[in-house]
Amino acid sequence: MPRLPPAEKLPLAVRKNVRDQWQEKKAELEEKLSSLFGTTWTIDIDPLVIYPYAEEWAQASLGEFIYQYVSGAIGRLESFVSDNGPADLNKASYTHTLTLDFDEASRFSYCGVDIHEGKLRLLFAQFATNIDDTCDPSKVLQALNEAPPPPGEEAPKLSVVVQKGIRDEYEPAAESIRSQIAEILQKPDFKVTPGFEGVYEALSKENGARDDWQGNVGPFVKLYFEAFVNTLRSEKFGEDDLLQEGFNEAVEKEEVAFRIVDKLVKGSYNEPVVEDGVLYLQTTPQNFGTNIDDIAAKLIDLL
Repeated sequence: MPRLPPAEKLPLAVRKNVRDQWQEKKAELEEKLSSLFGTTWTIDIDPLVIYPYAEEWAQASLGEFIYQYVSGAIGRLESFVSDNGPADLNKASYTHTLTLDFDEASRFSYCGVDIHEGKLRLLFAQFATNIDDTCDPSKVLQALNEAPPPPGEEAPKLSVVVQKGIRDEYEPAAESIRSQIAEILQKPDFKVTPGFEGVYEALSKENGARDDWQGNVGPFVKLYFEAFVNTLRSEKFGEDDLLQEGFNEAVEKEEVAFRIVDKLVKGSYNEPVVEDGVLYLQTTPQNFGTNIDDIAAKLIDLL
């Protein structure tokens, strides 16, 4: 459906419904929204713009349905903010405005959300259908991921989805992984370098990467390093002075790093290599996430 021109005037019964069920409740919802985000937010919805998209059965309750869209969105946003905090949404929606509009680009089957010109925009393809799903947290996260940076700012080096995966999955485990490696190799200052920016850049450019790669950067890199720890344990590096000596001579910079490369040296899916005193666990964009447990399987042969 193409965009429709706004109504010139609403019927009296509809105006009354908009006044009683929406306009008189709007300030309360703005207060809830502002409290949720910790700063002043406003709600900017024009019933004249919405009315032409409502079928006859929904037109008489236009105000009530607008209220349901906004109150339902706030409920879902509470869940999102509880898990992720308000900072990203406050920054991307820099006008601190919530609005409701027609999904002109046909992005959603029924409803969804995006960030357009600094506004958090509730979108409907079919008005008054599946209202509570408009701000499903997964849709909010995707909206953040696709939002352009505020005027005058550069796009972040990592997308919001990638940052969330790192924050939720990698960071809580990072020090445990590092300390286990340091203990096994008897190198207390051993470093673990995830190389997230390089991974993001490599996968962003590769059409052959898996569709869900952004959400898996943090989780998969964690698993690659955990596989390395498991190899050290299974090969008994912590109990064998000779293995420790051989490893520490080769990896003289006391560092293990992860990276994405265009082509492997010898491996089929992934491999360890030593360059300039650093041990690199590496794979290709097409094989990111495949056979993770084998990333360091040939470690002793390498040394």
